[in-house]
Amino acid sequence: MNKKADIERKILEEAYQLFLAKGYKNTTMDDIAQKLTMSKKTLYKYFPGKFELLSAAFDLLKTRLSIQVDTVIGDQHKPFALKLKSFLATIASHLAPINAELLADLRIHAPEIWEEMQVYIRESAFLRFQKLIEEGIENGFIAPNVNKTMVVLVYASAIQYIIDPRFLAQFPHQMMEGFVAKPAEIYDQVISIIFEGIFTESSRNDYRNA
Repeated sequence: MNKKADIERKILEEAYQLFLAKGYKNTTMDDIAQKLTMSKKTLYKYFPGKFELLSAAFDLLKTRLSIQVDTVIGDQHKPFALKLKSFLATIASHLAPINAELLADLRIHAPEIWEEMQVYIRESAFLRFQKLIEEGIENGFIAPNVNKTMVVLVYASAIQYIIDPRFLAQFPHQMMEGFVAKPAEIYDQVISIIFEGIFTESSRNDYRNA
């Protein structure tokens, strides 16, 4: 990696952490420059504004996520239960930190990036997950009577909470009273339910021992 690319990557990583912590609207180029101990003039040499920074930061996130997910899926030596567990853990580790404040900012102030993220998650994470479920059914790791689309929809409910905090607002207050969970906990709970409900006994044991 050349020096320019190394600096750009560092800028993106630091800016992304600020966006996560403060939201998009409340993060300024001054904030980013200060965190990098870099002059704003120098920062502008690499990125013309914070919209471009946010867009590039999400592009970097999507690239890393795709590489890691494809590596997990392509590992022919990993037991299926561990492969599925690793796949979902990888997705959660990248998406769970994206908080409600940043998402609200994206919808209002950067709708193009918001839509790009939704499309990426629908076409990448969900389709890859369905492919794994199909592999599990074909090779006898998942019960053959399982509806693969339903499995993906159940999994998607966890992702949906991450990409759209309004998701939970549709449920009755009485049902949600006392419900407090961090995004990562939502993932863990839904994933555990999926695993315990769809694996054959032998695969369930593999997952518990993974």
